This record gives sequence, structure tokens and C-alpha cells, in this order.
Amino acid sequence: MKKFLRNSGWTILALLVLGLAGFLIWASTPAEPQPEALQSLNDTPEVNFETTNGWLIFTPANTAPATGLILYPGGRVNPRAYAPQAQAIAAGGFKVVIVPMPLNFAFLGANRAFQVKAGFPEIAHWSVGGHSLGGAMAAEFAKNHSQTIDGLVLWASYPAENTDLSLLDIAVISIYATNDGLASPEEVLSAQPRLPADTLFVGIPGGNHAGFGSYGAQAGDGELEIEKSEQQSQVVEATLGFLFALEEE
Repeated sequence: MKKFLRNSGWTILALLVLGLAGFLIWASTPAEPQPEALQSLNDTPEVNFETTNGWLIFTPANTAPATGLILYPGGRVNPRAYAPQAQAIAAGGFKVVIVPMPLNFAFLGANRAFQVKAGFPEIAHWSVGGHSLGGAMAAEFAKNHSQTIDGLVLWASYPAENTDLSLLDIAVISIYATNDGLASPEEVLSAQPRLPADTLFVGIPGGNHAGFGSYGAQAGDGELEIEKSEQQSQVVEATLGFLFALEEE
């Protein structure tokens, strides 16, 4: 019996090790950026691009921004997949920092916004946001550190059921897509009681979940009925409007 139990213990341990190894391999192979995203990882006449501490940093070339946006990537998505939107937002006059996450999951690095804020003391006003899981973890950061940020930007995302932001004094925008198969409009809008009463909800007709980034199709998603570039343009336009309004307050 002792030998049986000992062998069973080793079998269970081996299965756990194999399971962990499988997870690590899976988590370390995120959805990769498409060509248009890679093309945005460069300087332009309007935007300077650099990397520091693994951060992807987009800064207006012709002005000194006072407001910044920290973006958390979606779960198991390469952060470079959001470069086109970050570059376009920076061209509007705002510093944008995309933050890579441990094993490509934002729940393992929800407080990384602290490090970004400390790295750019010249930025007076910060919003934190993200796509999908990244947005949920940005909401978690906002809940715990609302005094350190001015706004929350949710792309195809919503706060977890135990994350109540409704009484916080921060501005929030929630941008969703009508054909999203992973964060449906119903799920996004049902989170409204957990958000401040003046939260701005912006729907993108015909958009889907993967259309918020440039990393290809995603299992379980709805059909994209508009051009991906059009969806991303609407995301950028809504986000810029939100950031401009914050600067005017």
C-alpha cells in the first residue's frame, strides 16, 4: 500500500508539472501582431517611438504632452498588436504607453501602471485602460488607486463582478462592438451599475472583439462586418475625444 501511495504521489506530481509546463508554453505563445501593427513601431513626423523597460512608448513629436494613457493588452495578445491605435492617439497630442504583461496576462501585472507613472513624472494627468482582460485589470487598478489617475478607458471590457467603481470620482469611457463574441454588448452594458453614473458608452456597429487590435481572428468571436481599419479609427476617435475632455476639466 505504501508503495502504491508513493507511486501515486509521483504520478500526480508529474501530471502537475506537465500541466504547468503546458500552461507556460501556451501563455508564452500569444497572438502575434499583423504587418500594419509592426509598421507602427517607428517614428513618424508626428510621433516619436521608443522602448524602455519593455514598454512601447508613443510620444507626440511636436508638443510636450501633459496627459498620458497607459494601455494594458488583452489576454495572450502581443502588446505590439495595439501599436496602430497607440500611434494615432499619440498623434492627437497624448503620450501612450503599452505595457507588456507577465506571461501575457494582465492579472499577473495589474499594478504595472505605477511603474509607468513613476517613469514619466512630467505627465500631470494619467488615464489607464486596456482591451478585454487588460481593461478588466485596468479597472481593478482604478478601483484600488483612483486617487492616482484621472480616467479609465475600456475597450471591449468591463469590471469584474466584485469590482465596483460606481462611487469613484474618475471619468470612464467604455467602447464596445456590436458583433463582439467574447465581450458582448449585453455583458458590457450589464456592468453599468458597477461604473460611475456618467460613464460614456460608445458602440461600434459591425465591429468585433479582435478588431480592437491587429492580431488576426480570435476563436469564439463574432463576424467583423466593417473594415478593421474603420473599427480602429472609431476606437481612436472616441478615445481621443475622451482624453481631450479630460484635459479641459
